[in-house]
Amino acid sequence: MQNLNIETIGVRTQLQRSHFNEHSAPLYLTSSFVFDSAEDLRAAFNEETEAFIYSRYGNPNNEEFVSKVSIMEGAEAGIATSSGMAAIYATFMSLVSSGDHVISCSSIFGATHTIFTKYFPKIGVTYSYFDANDVHEIEKLIKPNTKFVYLETPTNPAIEVIDLELVNTIVKKHGLILIVDNCFATPYLQKPIEYGADIVIHSATKYMDGQGRVLGGVVVGKESLIREIYLFNRITGASLSPFNAWILSKSMETLPLRMDRHCDNALKVARFLEGQKGILQVKYPFLESHPNYAIAKKQMKLGGGIVAFTLEGGLQKGAQFLNKLNMIKISANLGDSRTIATHPASSTHCKLSAQERLQVGIDDGMIRISVGLEHYEDIINDLSQAL
Repeated sequence: MQNLNIETIGVRTQLQRSHFNEHSAPLYLTSSFVFDSAEDLRAAFNEETEAFIYSRYGNPNNEEFVSKVSIMEGAEAGIATSSGMAAIYATFMSLVSSGDHVISCSSIFGATHTIFTKYFPKIGVTYSYFDANDVHEIEKLIKPNTKFVYLETPTNPAIEVIDLELVNTIVKKHGLILIVDNCFATPYLQKPIEYGADIVIHSATKYMDGQGRVLGGVVVGKESLIREIYLFNRITGASLSPFNAWILSKSMETLPLRMDRHCDNALKVARFLEGQKGILQVKYPFLESHPNYAIAKKQMKLGGGIVAFTLEGGLQKGAQFLNKLNMIKISANLGDSRTIATHPASSTHCKLSAQERLQVGIDDGMIRISVGLEHYEDIINDLSQAL
């Protein structure tokens, strides 16, 4: 499978067929698996043989899904989790100990920010934030007890693009682990491992599913690191359900097709918004006006499906805009086949103070659009009348 194009990997990476010789992988809705003998049971628990034991540990549907993502990302191994945040939490907790220090991009998902600010202090882990637009700041923040550097690119929701190659040069110089949340780009648009990332995380709930149906997360990367994350997740129990894994594996077959359309629509929407009165700024990686346009063109195949723009008038204008939308629905989700709009200051990042939001590039008038698969003219027409 390694030599196939990514479009083919999504379609052709499959479990071995059972004696029924099925064309598509069946659902394995079972909590446990049986053994032919006591010796087989002993060997499985002692990891002398590869065998499914219990669906919290592993399941054929999970294995097929993880295999697809691992091959697409160019990773040695991977695990599936119950959600994107479960993937992030399991990764962090399996790697840190009390007394460790970590570094993160300041522009990150609100729930990830809460792990750093509320839960890390409880276990004696400290953190430092760097500005997404000044990665050289990372080196100044490194301490003797720093364990890893974590970032999103493009960031949520400010749509900043971080130079992965440059970050990796700094991180590897100091022998640290580089963790990248690749949710917005997907492995079709960006492969962080090619730029030196040790671990790549996805909320599979988003573009991997692509239709707003199921929750899921996946972590891929170096086998030695994934092993630790797997053991933590196996004990704490945030496993991906076989049904959700089956849905996600089937969805991966159409990921490249869908992402092509998401990106094409998003670029058209971004260019439309740039010409509208009352909009202070439009952020999209493949807009020439984006401050990180050159970096995006270097490390991304296309610009992704998320557009952010800032309205004059702050919170009030943001709410008015959302309330005037007709076809486009208001939701904090993204990566759906349907176009979705949200107001980060009052939803995903409402736990941050106004000052904290500004520090990570979130103005009170910012709107985040997850551009769907509808005809682009219909999306633009709805945005136009709402504006």
